[in-house]
Amino acid sequence: MRIALATHGGQAAAINRGLPPRVLDTDSLPPEQADEARRLVAAASAEGGGPAGTGRARDAMSYQITVDDGARPTTLTGSDVAMSPAFATLLSWLERHLAA
Repeated sequence: MRIALATHGGQAAAINRGLPPRVLDTDSLPPEQADEARRLVAAASAEGGGPAGTGRARDAMSYQITVDDGARPTTLTGSDVAMSPAFATLLSWLERHLAA
């Protein structure tokens, strides 16, 4: 499974503009971490990314997580002002593993 994270906006918008999404291939992870990724993706998919139209904030980041598991890609979106708890957990986990 490949998980891509694209970020938009925020205070670093000018620096990040045009950068490709960061991608994590779960095949490169130990089995327990790959299983955790699948669980987190399933939970975030079940809840959705975030509530639609729940406000705006200056310099808020928006996030797009695209999951390609070999079938049809799934895209989840959220922002600093509108994201489900499961999306936030997946985002945090993904950012930690992309930084490693």
